[in-house]
Amino acid sequence: MVTIRESKNGLTFEVRVTPHASRTQIAGIEDEALRVKVTAQPREGEANAACVVILAKSLGLKRGQVEIISGVKSRKKIVLVKGTNIKDLEEKIKKFACC
Repeated sequence: MVTIRESKNGLTFEVRVTPHASRTQIAGIEDEALRVKVTAQPREGEANAACVVILAKSLGLKRGQVEIISGVKSRKKIVLVKGTNIKDLEEKIKKFACC
């Protein structure tokens, strides 16, 4: 399961991003991180922007509620989610455990 931590600004969790994939999707959970594949290239923030969009859409959040706060130049990123509680976020992420 993905480890979700509470911070003063919201909730954080780890994602592992695969840029230049054949399709954009959340591809399950791996090593306590959400695996995200995006078709965007890893240049000029394109893959990061695509990651935020797919996370927000898949988790039923607004784009403004999702922000990458660490790892902008790495495949391993820390994401901050605002405006939700830990129980709701855990439930939303659980649905990707079977993938």
